[in-house]
Amino acid sequence: DEYLALLTDHQWEDRQNRKIERLLKLAGFKQPANLADIDYVQNRNLDKNMFERLATLDFMARKENIIITGASGTGKSYLGQALGHQACMMQYRAIYSNTARLFKMLKMSKVDGTYLKELKKLLKADLLILDDFGLQSFDNHAREALMDIIDDRHNRTSTIIASQIPVSAWYDIIGEGTIADAILDRIVNSSHRIDLKGESLRKGILKKE
Repeated sequence: DEYLALLTDHQWEDRQNRKIERLLKLAGFKQPANLADIDYVQNRNLDKNMFERLATLDFMARKENIIITGASGTGKSYLGQALGHQACMMQYRAIYSNTARLFKMLKMSKVDGTYLKELKKLLKADLLILDDFGLQSFDNHAREALMDIIDDRHNRTSTIIASQIPVSAWYDIIGEGTIADAILDRIVNSSHRIDLKGESLRKGILKKE
């Protein structure tokens, strides 16, 4: 009986581990970000208590969003991906994407007739991470795609947006006042905000080297 119980436990753990590995692969993270490796010592306006609360993923249960802003190199992408990695470890489905590349892919999907299928994939993700948001102004295709994504996910799933551009400038970048208002109303009002400060962390790495 003990042997069978141990065998059953081993099989269950193996299935769980394989599921997590699959979720991490499907998420498409660009770096192996981990909550344990986050540096709270750097003076970059990152509140440890607040971020550790977010790391419990309660915000996902409440279908809330996170906006992370700050200059290049302050760790926005890493924080977003660390939360995404934790979501996968808790067996949630996460998708990480560079925003401009995502919109290019969606634009092509309209041509080949797979646009709705791609939107459905994004909606199925419990956590969507949009990195480098707003580095390029939105054309009509990108604007409509963003509206579709945000509207589909609003009050259903959680989204993390990382951007070098302050939220105050998003309205002009998105363009088309009515659509910008609708998008920002759905994103900003249900978001936790992290505004990182300080120099690029990459400079510190170069100095050490």
